[in-house]
Amino acid sequence: MKSPGHFLRPVHLVLLSCLWVPTVSVAGWSITEVHVQYGNLAVPTFAGGGHSDHLIYTLQHASGWDYGDNFIFLDVLDARSSGFQDFDLYGEWYSNFSLAKLTGRKISLGPVSDIGFLLGLNWARDSEVMKYLPGVRLALDIEGFAFANLDIMAYIDDSQGLSSGGAPEEDDAFLVDFNFARPFSVGAYRFSIEGHIEYAGSRDNELGNRVESWVLAQPQLRWRANDHVSLGIEYQYWMNKLGDKATDENTVQALLVWTF
Repeated sequence: MKSPGHFLRPVHLVLLSCLWVPTVSVAGWSITEVHVQYGNLAVPTFAGGGHSDHLIYTLQHASGWDYGDNFIFLDVLDARSSGFQDFDLYGEWYSNFSLAKLTGRKISLGPVSDIGFLLGLNWARDSEVMKYLPGVRLALDIEGFAFANLDIMAYIDDSQGLSSGGAPEEDDAFLVDFNFARPFSVGAYRFSIEGHIEYAGSRDNELGNRVESWVLAQPQLRWRANDHVSLGIEYQYWMNKLGDKATDENTVQALLVWTF
């Protein structure tokens, strides 16, 4: 089994260090969660097709600082009956630099309450995929929502491709993501609906095959049992999963969240 760090070349480590260290030193707020999910997920046809039960363990962190905010997560995917995602690692990291915080001026453009400059990275171990996602964030002021963001990003491939034993290298594309959290109460019980919906543009890979555009929606319904424990479900809909035109996913997963 390869170490997850083997694919992070020195330039990646420097970039992560430069952007992460100052956020820790001047953090204004911080939320860290551990998720455990269980459900039956689709396996793309290029990995054999069919379905497999999955246990997914997630470490997730969000924090705010003087110039914006950060969001990071790392998934451990443990497929119970498939070689696809058999104890695989997948992670994403985003740093948002707020124009309002940088300039000290309030921004109000209709529903847009702030504009951010995003730097992001997506990484997968087994497929040796590395993507950079620079872009723009529109923070939306929607009544009742704890937050709502529309992120518009380039989707730049820096994978090594088949020559390194990974997935085929892909052309660059774009990605649009709406992420949100909407808390609500029913009597004395506290709930929230939160998650994201993304659209990734189509592109070609190094074999000349088409990687189809996809729509991925992962909303969670959580019941907050106390200040640390939440129970609920995550509904996952993935049209053209991982760009595979023959694979659409439509499933519900059990969810346990521990909040620090």
